[in-house]
Amino acid sequence: YLGAERSTMQKRLNNIGSSTAFVSVSVAEMHFDHDDKVKETPLDGQDSGQRALVATPSRLIIPAQGMQNVRLLFRGDRTVERYFRLRFKPVLPKGEDEFALSKEEAAQYQKTLAADVSVLKGFGTVLLVAPRNVRYATVLDDQPRMFRVRNNGTASVVLESFKDCDSKGEQCTAPYTYHVRPGKVREFTKQAGRTYQFELREGEALKPYALKG
Repeated sequence: YLGAERSTMQKRLNNIGSSTAFVSVSVAEMHFDHDDKVKETPLDGQDSGQRALVATPSRLIIPAQGMQNVRLLFRGDRTVERYFRLRFKPVLPKGEDEFALSKEEAAQYQKTLAADVSVLKGFGTVLLVAPRNVRYATVLDDQPRMFRVRNNGTASVVLESFKDCDSKGEQCTAPYTYHVRPGKVREFTKQAGRTYQFELREGEALKPYALKG
């Protein structure tokens, strides 16, 4: 989450493996249609001066058991909340590519992996960039068999540690996190004898709830 008062953020990537990791960082902006289907617009091919969000460096060499930092810089319009997907993809380097390795260095790295079964597993995350003027206006509508969380504000609200528990508030399901974007409603069905616990986060404010079915 990038708050309204911030334009930069730094994230740490750790390599807990036994070999050097070569990681490519990609950025795409997410757009939601009326059915909440997501379309992504890659930013990597754009001129650096036109990108709303820049991740630097975009190529990382992380030694075994080591770490590297990625710096995120947002410089786009903040009239409304915006969403970006960041992907961190391990790659096998090739000689004289963007990692600035010689053919000999790339060949040596390939040789160290030859005796192993290499699994390159990437991962990603979503960055929410708050609008310049943040306003929270969350409405909770609690009914006998359901409840709704309506976001009438300008920034996403978060239902943290959401759990479905027995009548005593024990024997709960694994906690889950839900987001409700501006102008959206999330509806939950309730069952008799169950308790629904969560914490509603609006920016830095956190309010606990326990609703009974």
